[in-house]
Amino acid sequence: MDLGLRGMKALITGGTKGIGRAVADLFADEGADVAICARDTGEVAQAVADLAARGVRATGRALDVADGAALTGWVEDVAAELGGIDIVVSNVSALAIGQDEASWQAEFSTDMMGTVRAVNAAMPFLERSTAASIVVIASVSGREVDFAAGPYGVFKAALIHYAKGLSYQLAPKNIRVNALSPGNTYFPGGVWEKIEHGNPTLFAQAMALNPTGRMGKPEEMARGVVFLASPAASFITGTNLVVDGALTRGVQF
Repeated sequence: MDLGLRGMKALITGGTKGIGRAVADLFADEGADVAICARDTGEVAQAVADLAARGVRATGRALDVADGAALTGWVEDVAAELGGIDIVVSNVSALAIGQDEASWQAEFSTDMMGTVRAVNAAMPFLERSTAASIVVIASVSGREVDFAAGPYGVFKAALIHYAKGLSYQLAPKNIRVNALSPGNTYFPGGVWEKIEHGNPTLFAQAMALNPTGRMGKPEEMARGVVFLASPAASFITGTNLVVDGALTRGVQF
């Protein structure tokens, strides 16, 4: 299937590792120009070089998405450098599961406002696109109570609601908005590798909940994201795609 992404311009927050990196790689493989951000300067530079080696234009910047001015400025600079923005993928998370006020603030500033600000900054450019799309990375923790109940789960649920509401508001402008909720996703340097070594009991409990006998891979999440973002999904908007290997049991109507 031709996803129709060649020559389009995709912006991904958190594009140096895990799901975000897999999303950026797949966009590049499909011929889209790619812009990424992350907090580590060296990792951003390496990722940009790797993406450019795939034969597309690639750009990136080191920043914290919780810094509203830095995030907004970067989005505007990406549009100037690439000649517009067609796709926004909001991927960064604070991964805060503590019940202290700092965890709640981190989730709000990073997950919620990092998404809202990226979308708002990109909106003038999305409105000029002929195939504009937004994909918000949520989580199965936003659909049901699990070990991440608290700030992480609450703000992931809020992001699903945000995406649904935005899809209705932006439909007349032909801007599609969807969410994707990954299940447990394992990759080197990721949260589940850290839990595997730092809290083996929790890791064993999590593995026992996966009926497929394994956790997901970043590229498996990325395929769903890139499809939802692509013109091939032109009549899909307002959905929350759960990619979890049957981890969750709730029925999504």
